Amino acid sequence: MDAKTLLNEAFRRIPELVQGACEGLGVTDLMYRPEPGANSIAWLVWHLSRVQDHHVAEIVGTEQVWADPVWAEMTGIDRDVSSTGFGDTPEHVASVIPLSSAALVAYNAAVTKRTLEYIAGANDSEFDRIIDDSYDPPVSVGVRLVSVISDNLQHAGQARYLRGSIERLR
Repeated sequence: MDAKTLLNEAFRRIPELVQGACEGLGVTDLMYRPEPGANSIAWLVWHLSRVQDHHVAEIVGTEQVWADPVWAEMTGIDRDVSSTGFGDTPEHVASVIPLSSAALVAYNAAVTKRTLEYIAGANDSEFDRIIDDSYDPPVSVGVRLVSVISDNLQHAGQARYLRGSIERLR
């Protein structure tokens, strides 16, 4: 199996997990935090989508999907394009209040679509391209994409766990 096929397979799984975490939940459930410093499903899904959006846009050299104001309007999340959630305080987490679960799922789907389009057009040498030489060893496109997949899968799993907790509380 080649790198494109592996990356495609991994990124295609993320929206399924996001949808499973969000589908049918109202805003109150999306905002549920088991304790004051914890993350909500809304924040986790927004953040994982923002990380993928930011990193892939940087790799491709294009604007982020979030740069289109339709996403802030559709989701109801008023966060600047430079914000991905890294370093967010509990107050920042609490401020991510979506209008609906469908809007979060739609944003994630749009980000994933752009990611898959990029992967489809890339060749193996693209994944070896160094994009950050401040690390030792330097970070290639392939390593960055694997990092995004890892981050996304962890946060999607956390969101699914929270959903299970919410369902058990009912």
